[in-house]
Amino acid sequence: MTSTVTLGEVVAAAARIAGVAVRTPLVRSDTLDALTGARIFLKAENLQRTGSFKFRGAYNRLSAIPADQRGAGVVAFSSGNHAQGVALAARLLGMPATIVMPSDAPAIKVERTRGHGAEVVFYDRLTEDRDAIATAIAAERGAVVVPPFNDRHVIAGQGTAGLEAVTDLAKMDVTADLALVCCGGGGLASGFAVGSQLPVIAVEPQNWDDVTRSLAGDAIVPVTDPQPTRCDALQTLRMSELTFATLQAHGAVGHVVSEGEVAQAVAFAFRELKLVVEPGGAVALAAALAGRMDLAGKTVLVVLSGGNVEAGVFAACLAEAG
Repeated sequence: MTSTVTLGEVVAAAARIAGVAVRTPLVRSDTLDALTGARIFLKAENLQRTGSFKFRGAYNRLSAIPADQRGAGVVAFSSGNHAQGVALAARLLGMPATIVMPSDAPAIKVERTRGHGAEVVFYDRLTEDRDAIATAIAAERGAVVVPPFNDRHVIAGQGTAGLEAVTDLAKMDVTADLALVCCGGGGLASGFAVGSQLPVIAVEPQNWDDVTRSLAGDAIVPVTDPQPTRCDALQTLRMSELTFATLQAHGAVGHVVSEGEVAQAVAFAFRELKLVVEPGGAVALAAALAGRMDLAGKTVLVVLSGGNVEAGVFAACLAEAG
């Protein structure tokens, strides 16, 4: 049986990233509360370094590598947000980084990954195995592979967002009832469940709902018929045994939102919250806004997980939302 990530590991991660990662704010909106009937606190990870929560797990993982083993660097695979997080963490720690990215990754994410000094190697996400490519490169160079979610240090690092959120709520004498968390491979959702010790609803885009179906069916169910989605950050075909076990241990459930609901959330964040949130980073907000979830009278943490969006995609969301 896979050992789940523990609160102690999240606390240790919080100590490693302290003073390096941003302690992101909890954002409030009277309009959002009125629309949902709930008291909502938004954890604005779009304001994190590199524009997403991914920096937390990346820095925790890389800083845990002994100094005398950092020379060969790291290899990661990512559609963009983990890539940027690893690239910046590696630069800060003086390590070389190679990132295996899908050939259709948003240009803005590729440019920023390279901007942090990382080498980028492209692959076809539908026909090639990014894990195998990264493993081969790492073996050749003696580097450490840093996966986006199937790693205890990465998950614990992401969990610091949940630990921060409940700690900041406690300072306001507020206790949340649950958390809505954006979900691809489950690294953030599982980490947040551990760090916050709250019931977590992992929110995914339609047709990429493997975590939702896996948690409901008590076994990992991969995506077998991937469809286009504007949520590029959440295009994960299969969750890991570690994220599944951790989410399952904390009683997490899944929820699915439509592409239209995501566009509405991106537009709401821009117009009402004055925040730029990428589609994949807005799915948890989309779930709150869609009205298919009973949040009335509850205090809810909602994670805005990233803000790295190309101008064209952002404009299309605003136009579609009307």
